[in-house]
Order: sequence, then structure tokens, then C-alpha cells
Amino acid sequence: MAGAPVSVGELDVRICQLASGSKGNSLYIESEKTRILIDAGLSALQISRRLEQIGVEADSLDAVFVTHEHSDHCRGLGPLSRRHKLPIFFHPATHAAIDKLGSVEERFFDIGEMVEFQDLQVMPFPITHDAAAPVGFVVETREGKIGVATDMGIATRLVQQNLRQCRVLVVETNHDEEMLRDGPYPWPLKQRIRGNHGHLSNVDGARLLQQVLWDGLDAVFLAHLSETNNTPQLAQHCVQRVLEAQNMCQPQMITGAPHVVSRCFDSGLS
Repeated sequence: MAGAPVSVGELDVRICQLASGSKGNSLYIESEKTRILIDAGLSALQISRRLEQIGVEADSLDAVFVTHEHSDHCRGLGPLSRRHKLPIFFHPATHAAIDKLGSVEERFFDIGEMVEFQDLQVMPFPITHDAAAPVGFVVETREGKIGVATDMGIATRLVQQNLRQCRVLVVETNHDEEMLRDGPYPWPLKQRIRGNHGHLSNVDGARLLQQVLWDGLDAVFLAHLSETNNTPQLAQHCVQRVLEAQNMCQPQMITGAPHVVSRCFDSGLS
């Protein structure tokens, strides 16, 4: 069932992929005192409806943090901000690159500088993608860290460093390499996806996870799966092989999708 909770450990946090994929991306994070979205790549109405599926009113949101300016990450940003009076946190170059954003409450951050927001600490770190100033985020709650790293062509050492010792990870598994190679996309688009500023394959995402596994990992979200060049089963198989080859941790694996809300990682909210 979409939005059904997965309860593990002692963390006072809830996480859910409202949407994940090339048609739209939005990640919901709830701590003890704060509710934020990372990205708003659906319409404001769709985001509100998907939040309702997990029992959350859009009016209860506190902010949106933006990874980069591509429309599948910021399509609903302006209307959502104005309708629910939400501050938007983004890099100045990302803000400048968003078309037709309109009037919003702007909060700017610098890459590598911590943002203190209510009971959260949010660290934006650089990733490689074909955007103005793309970032991943580490969101630190009172009882643990959440690492978010999608839309990147390579998992650099800096990415790995930032994702270490996170209790929850959101990792890109965009495409199966053979499906992309043999699929219908034109060759220049295939090259872009496979390039250093494109997207991580299933194998790449699994390798990244392998580098940052530790005994405190409770959940792994698989994100930004291509509907054309991937299947949930292929992505899950790659990641499951990594998990089965170690005995440090047994995290829940939750797969995002474009059209339905994922299961929630819910670790103690009443």
C-alpha cells in the first residue's frame, strides 16, 4: 500500500518519496518539529494530494529545499510556495536558472555551508549534473542523518564522504546499462545520461551504496528510476546483491516511482 509505514529503530523521523523519476521528484522528510520537501517536481495540486495519502496537509509544511533547476524537480515550486507560504531554499545560481518562478520567499545557501532550520541541520554538497549548481543534501535530525544524492553522473569521493554514517539514504539507480544501450533514446541523449554529468546506473548506485554501508544504516530509498531504461526489479536486484554480500546492516529497501507514493520509512512518530 502506498505510504504504508516501515518502522525500524529509534529515529524520530518519517521519510517518503512522493514521486521519483523523470516525470517528477519530491521527497518528504518529517522530524520531531519540522516538515520539509526536497524538490517539488509535480504540480502544487499533485503534491498536496500525495501528501494527503500519507496523512499530511500541505499547509503544515515548513520549507522546500531545491537540488537543481530542472523541471522534474521544481515544476510546482512557485505555486506551492505562494499557496502555502513556504520559504524556498536554493543556491543563487539555481534560482537564477529557474524559468517563470514568480514571487516566492527566497532563502539562499552556499554549497558546503550548513543551513540551520528549526530542528534540522541541512548540508548541501556538490554533485556532477548538467545544471547550474546541483547539490545533494545531508539532513541531520536529532537522532541521525538522512543523505540524499540523485541526478549525478558520477559518485565522487566528496559524495561518498557526505553520505557516510547516514541512517537513511536516498540513492539514484536511474537506468540499466543494457536497456539504455539498446533502448529507443537517440544516441546524444544516451551519451548525456551515461556521461559524467548525467545519471547513475543501477550498478553505479549499488557501488555507491557499497562504499557507504555501515552498521547504523536503517533504510535505502532507490530513486529516479527511468520508466524506459529500467525496471524496479533490475534496480532492486543490483542493490540486493550488495546488501547480501555484507553483514554490517540489514536496511529496508524502498523503491520510488513516478505515479505513486512510496512506502514511508517511519521510525517512531506516533
